Amino acid sequence: MNEINDDFHILGEIIKPGERREVLMPMPKLYDDSPLFSHIHVINGLKPGPVVTLISTLHGDELNGIEIIRKIIKSKSLKDLNGTLIAIPIANVQGFLYQQRYLMDRRDLNRSFPGSEDGSLASRIAHLFFKEVVIKSSHIIDFHTGSLCRSNLPQIRGNIDNEDILNLAKVFNPPVILNAKTRDGTLREVCNRHNVKIIVYEAGEALRLDQAAIKFGVLGTYNVLTHLGMISRPAAMQDNLPPSLVCESSAWIRAKRSGIFTTVKKLGHSIKAGEVIGSIANPMSYQEEYIHTPISGIIFGINNSPLVHEGAALFNIASPEKITKEQMNLLELSDIEEIETLLEKS
Repeated sequence: MNEINDDFHILGEIIKPGERREVLMPMPKLYDDSPLFSHIHVINGLKPGPVVTLISTLHGDELNGIEIIRKIIKSKSLKDLNGTLIAIPIANVQGFLYQQRYLMDRRDLNRSFPGSEDGSLASRIAHLFFKEVVIKSSHIIDFHTGSLCRSNLPQIRGNIDNEDILNLAKVFNPPVILNAKTRDGTLREVCNRHNVKIIVYEAGEALRLDQAAIKFGVLGTYNVLTHLGMISRPAAMQDNLPPSLVCESSAWIRAKRSGIFTTVKKLGHSIKAGEVIGSIANPMSYQEEYIHTPISGIIFGINNSPLVHEGAALFNIASPEKITKEQMNLLELSDIEEIETLLEKS
């Protein structure tokens, strides 16, 4: 006789083996007393297995993950699911409604974990997700995009010094895998502390749907669920993508002057040290300055705005090799966390 999965408990609800339910997580109300809810889809398989959570829109303006999760949860392949799948299309409901990254208290939900039930608005919401979802999960895929006017090449970020995380990232098989340290208060940091295996999928730009990014996300999620023995991957979803490029470090190339920014290279292009990858022109004259990359690698993040100020982040370069201190100085990084990360890796 086959072993039967356990009941799954969430927000006071009990989802029986073989049952599928949409549960509403109450969010703090709006000013006019209108109620808000985050919709949580729970699919509890008949047979035991991992508890995998798919979560999107911790930043309210990052939309690709919503479409990825929507396509996953309507798939027929979940009918014979082993284990439990939790899917949260919109975590930051307030930010989503107002098309902004942060919550109404101007705090970042993804810098507020594990939170507190007596803390700030962001802290209270983070605490609710932590106790109801995070600590009940064995694995999490966290979907993100670049920020406004910045596009990210489809990529997985995670602590790939951890062999389990590296294996998950390789199974997801995006174009780039980046070894990224955690920041305090992030979902990734709190998962690492509680032995929940988490990978972060970054692709596309805020407030835009990117169909290529969505396709990579759907394929990668199917890969992971199949690898964990939860589903049999649909034949129609098979792909012949090359293995991911694993990168140990990354850095932004920043503008040395203000002006009109034009790119020569595009997202996903490989570049060599010394190559011209863009230019910044003075809009009031014929003056133009070319941007040379001091490092080789792949462009996995890019600024889409043609109007830039001095110090603006232009190209994010991922390198399979470790970036040296000298190369770091040439990049003129202004973000102290980026500088410290690079120093530790060099």
